[in-house]
Amino acid sequence: MDKASIIGILLAIFSVGTGMVMKGVGLSVLFNPAAILIILIGTAAAVFVAFPTYELLKIPKLIRIIFTDEKAISLDELIYTFSKWAGIARKEGILALDKIAETVDDPFLRNGLNLAIEGQSAAYIRDFMDDEIDAMEERHSAGFQIFTQAGTYAPTLGVLGAVVGLIAALGNMSDTEVLGKAISAAFVATLMGIFTGYILWHPFANKLKRKSREEARRKEMMIEGILSIVEGEIPRTIEQRLASYLPSAERKKWLEGGMEEYVQAAKEEISI
Repeated sequence: MDKASIIGILLAIFSVGTGMVMKGVGLSVLFNPAAILIILIGTAAAVFVAFPTYELLKIPKLIRIIFTDEKAISLDELIYTFSKWAGIARKEGILALDKIAETVDDPFLRNGLNLAIEGQSAAYIRDFMDDEIDAMEERHSAGFQIFTQAGTYAPTLGVLGAVVGLIAALGNMSDTEVLGKAISAAFVATLMGIFTGYILWHPFANKLKRKSREEARRKEMMIEGILSIVEGEIPRTIEQRLASYLPSAERKKWLEGGMEEYVQAAKEEISI
């Protein structure tokens, strides 16, 4: 479970709700069927118009990605793994990795390792795997653009809802008490549009972008590791090259040879 996503939404609801109460606004004003209809259903309608059906069918999967932390091999363990594979390849030849490739769960890493075992050139392997990353990023882009667009539509629909409410309010100018309540209700749509746009949809899109970039970076690291093995580099050189993908503090530990304990613990939790 991605705790950050859940904590963020709860904090947003708490801060806005508490702020409203502190300003003297009752939370009951939010239960406005007309505003909910215009903002939520209106945003959904705009998204349906903007995107093809086959992309919209992916929304449940995208929501799951936002609220879950999928276990993936860590960058530290990747360095350890490629260092180990390089040692085997230098001692026994790259064909010795054939049986190891069969046990690799990650399809991208397994395919790249098989290409290396088959004797493909470094240039061919890089081009092939780079194309896979590009295709993945294109798929991911289609997903987070849905939420980006929803975040653009929602605040505008909030303004539309306010205009509709004001039209209704101005149609009944004789009763000032009713007029005041009607104007107040009109701006509830604006509040909902801004809240959903900038607290939900845009952050959702950004979370998907970040997770996509993390996955792409992990795959780029896999490419460098495989090409290092193909080029016959020694394990220590591979560690130094791949350590550049780590945050500075962890990179320093790797270069100083102080990550063995961490890697062994990670190795027990995650299987490639």
